Amino acid sequence: MAVARMRMNRTALLPVVLLALCVVPAAAATPWMALLLLLPVLAAAWVLRVGADVGEDGVTVRSLVGSRHVPWDRVAGLRVGGRGRLWLVTTAHTQVRLPALRARDLPRLSTASGGRIPAP
Repeated sequence: MAVARMRMNRTALLPVVLLALCVVPAAAATPWMALLLLLPVLAAAWVLRVGADVGEDGVTVRSLVGSRHVPWDRVAGLRVGGRGRLWLVTTAHTQVRLPALRARDLPRLSTASGGRIPAP
């Protein structure tokens, strides 16, 4: 089984482009305001990086600056939180947020896990 990369939809980059267009005039005002250009760069990096990789050896949750790997033998289940957010519950009773995934993604997550996570 190949690793399934579950990320945000790339259409989420459209607001980032609009943000960049809005920031450019302010950034051109003074040299210090040029730091505002970091906002759309960080937002684009967040859209492209944040998500989960589901493979044969477990789930790797990726954030903007790091990642956490949870092997399948340490996965106790899933928790659906407010607004449909998904949390991976471990056997150590800790919870790992699955960013960019919602309850509507459960069938896709179940398929990617090879049945280790049951379909709703």
